[in-house]
Amino acid sequence: MNFLRGNKVFLRALEPADIDLLVEWENDPVHWQVSGTLAPYSRSVLERFIENSHLEIYQTGQLRLIITDIETEEAIGTIDIFDFDLFNSRAGVGILIADGRKRNNGYATESLELIKEYCFGHLGINQLFCNIVSDNEASLRLFQKAGFELNGSKKAWVKRGDQYKDEYFLQLLKS
Repeated sequence: MNFLRGNKVFLRALEPADIDLLVEWENDPVHWQVSGTLAPYSRSVLERFIENSHLEIYQTGQLRLIITDIETEEAIGTIDIFDFDLFNSRAGVGILIADGRKRNNGYATESLELIKEYCFGHLGINQLFCNIVSDNEASLRLFQKAGFELNGSKKAWVKRGDQYKDEYFLQLLKS
């Protein structure tokens, strides 16, 4: 069932059949550089995550959706709402287009627009935020194109090998 639908993608809930994709995506060290992951996740941990994905965002503080190509019905990535804070009316958002061939084709842009509509319209929150390492130019362009404003930086915040990178804090207030 399609949860949120655009022209190129639909966003849907996690299903048990997604386990192999999650194991692959979560345990790919290339993705760790943008997610802050430091160690692999076991299959059983990810199975429990999927089993609990039916819980309300109000209970868990997060929601992960699968980004699916409308034409092929292929799962191509995830979009996450995290650190959902009802009292302060805000949430973080993160996105992964796992298939490199699908990047720079508008899938992330449309997914982000759908999540903005869901968060501001359905959840009624006041702001979304994200944290992006300074050398992740593609993500910076994506979020700024979607209206997020750069509102700060954390100097030497993320360690990559023997170097430290700044991390930017971006926000989008409900218009």
